[in-house]
This record gives sequence, C-alpha cells and structure tokens, in this order.
Amino acid sequence: MADFTDEQLLEIIAAGESDRVEFKESLLGNSPNKIREAICAFANDLPNHEKPGLVFVGVNDKGTVVGESITDESLRRLADMKTDGNILPPPSLTVEKRMLQGKEVAIITVQPSNSPPVRYKGSICIRTGPRRNTATEQDEIILNEKKGYGNIPFDLQPIPTSSIDDLDLNLFNQYLSQAFSEDVLQANNRSIEDKLITTKMISATDESFATVLGILVVGKHPQDIIPSAYIQFLRINGCSELDEIIDEAKIQGTIMDMLNRIDEKLMAHNRISVDILSTPIEKRRETYPLGALQQIVRNAVLHRRYDNTNAPVEVYWFNNRIEIVSPGGPFGQVTTENFGKLRRIDYRNPNLAEAMKIMGFVERFGFGIPLSRELLKKSGNPDLEFMVDQHHVMTVIKPSLLE
Repeated sequence: MADFTDEQLLEIIAAGESDRVEFKESLLGNSPNKIREAICAFANDLPNHEKPGLVFVGVNDKGTVVGESITDESLRRLADMKTDGNILPPPSLTVEKRMLQGKEVAIITVQPSNSPPVRYKGSICIRTGPRRNTATEQDEIILNEKKGYGNIPFDLQPIPTSSIDDLDLNLFNQYLSQAFSEDVLQANNRSIEDKLITTKMISATDESFATVLGILVVGKHPQDIIPSAYIQFLRINGCSELDEIIDEAKIQGTIMDMLNRIDEKLMAHNRISVDILSTPIEKRRETYPLGALQQIVRNAVLHRRYDNTNAPVEVYWFNNRIEIVSPGGPFGQVTTENFGKLRRIDYRNPNLAEAMKIMGFVERFGFGIPLSRELLKKSGNPDLEFMVDQHHVMTVIKPSLLE
C-alpha cells in the first residue's frame, strides 16, 4: 500500500468496484464474511491481472468515502482473516489504516495466490467484474492451469516418477468430503482426475504426475517416493543420547497416519502424577501438557523442508526434556531473530497447511507456538526454548516444575 498515494487511492475508489476492487461501508452484519469471499476471489485472480486486489472498509457501494472507526482491534480482526482457517490455502495480504478525505478507512491488499484454486469454506470464489461468484468447472480448469506458471511452492511440485496409481483413491474421497462444502459436492459431476487436480493432488498436465502434496496426504506408500517424510521417535532413559533407548519408532505413512501414531507415543510416555493431599479433590497432572506437545510436533511436520534433505522430523524424549527437531530453518518473513513471535507467519508448504487444516490437525494458522506456551504456563512448565539456524529448528520442552 505504500506504493499508492492518497490521490491514487481516491482515483481507484472513483472508478468503482471491479474484479480488483471491493467496497464495504463497515464491519457490521455479514460484512466480514463478504470480505473473506472478496479476499478469496482476489487471491484466485481468475482474470489473471497478476496484480493485487483491494478491499476498502469505510467506502459505500456508491464509492463515497463515509469513514469507519478503524481501531487496533478492527485491524486485528481484518488481519486474522488470513490465519483463521476459513480461506485455504492461507492468502497473502496486508492491512492498514489510511485517512482519505479526512476519514478513517481500512484497506486490505490481497496478492494473487501461486497455489490456486483458493477456497473459502469449501467454495472457490472468483470475481466477474464487480460481482462475486462461485467457480464453474471451466473456471476451475483455468485456475488449475495457472499453477503451471511462475514459482509454485515445493509442495505442489509434480513428481515425475509418480502417477495416480500411487494415490489411495478411497482415502482421497474421504479427504474430498472434508475439503468441499456439501452443496459443491452435490453439484459436482467432475471426473476423479479433475477432482485430484482441483485439490492439487496431481499436476494439471497431460502426464498427471502426483504432486508432493498428493503423496504426503493420500499416497499409498509416501516414504517410497519422499524418503525423508517420516518422524523418528526415541525415548531415552537418561539425559544424553548415549543413554539407554527404551522405545524407538520410525513413524511412516501419510501425514494423518504419522500424526496419529506420534500422538499415541506422546500419550504412552507422558507420566501423570496424582495429588491427593493438597486439596479435597484428587488432582492429576501430566508431566507435559499433551496439547503443547502436539502443537510443536505438528508445526515441525508442517514447516519442515521436504526437498534436498534426507533428515526426518526428530522427537527425542529424555528424562529431563523433549527435543523436537524440524529440518529446514526459518522461511520467508520468519527469521532466526523473530522466530516464535506472535503474527510472524510464513509458509514453506502452504498447501500442506491447507490439508492439515482440512484434516483437523490445525485449528488456526500461526497460533501453534503461542498456544503451546499458554498450555505450558498453565501446567507449570518452563517456557519453550528454541535453537534456530538456517538448517533446522530445535524446540526444547521441559517438564512441569510443579511435580
């Protein structure tokens, strides 16, 4: 938005709503949902402008700047539309307050996605002039073809040694019912190949190679194709890697398989203490809050590098700590300096983030670390410790101090 002067913004407003411009008088009523639809449509960029779309809050349908009280809370609500999980994969957007004609206006700038189609609550929103619509079959084909251009994320890269035969179609149909709204599925007469393309499980090419995402989410034997995509679990009876290993597992399968199996390991080894003396009611306390462990492991699986490495995610459980290591350092706007800070979010694997949200392993984007910290604090555990460099991220979790 720094590229637009006040005069340029007023010229854009004067030109009226279009396939790149949306007006909202306020944030009352159903406006937040309509804004999300507009964000989704601008991210899809069906007309292929390759330019950002703008949502103005404080401008009415006639293009009159009426103003709106834009508080810090208002800006936070608008910014959270990126991470609340309703728009998948997460869009790239910025939010700011401007004074136009002496009145407060909020402006959301939405960048075109490099991983279309983007969905809002399971529907693919597009823009036809000033009107919002749901994508037709032909629109979906156009959006899918757009993935063949530009710098697509690694999780959408096609794997030339793979094909549809490497995907579990029964598992895919289960995933499909979670990914799309019921009305979309009922109106959908598309072939299985079209469905796989729309959900980014295969490439939108004649070869129909499986994508990295497809192998990770619905692959029959993911590690045969992406060997590093597993979790190495060790339970060590001591405080050093040289001490006795009492449980070891190489956890493989799809993302869902791995996360379910690592949850079982975390629950099996998490000691529970019982307090029957300090209060009349028996108290039970876990050495580690399970939710905090789950959030950090899922973050490690989501944000890791899957390319140019043979390293797995490591979960090493010692007597005095748990170390969780994710291959690959910080990505994008997340750096070694700001790692772990609230609202410092970027995605090496944005489409895997979408899939994990669909499967229920992510509730809200960007809140895994803050939620873990909150759970640890409530349980009397020390705060998370991070060791971050360009090649890996290690998170250290220590046991409750209340035991």
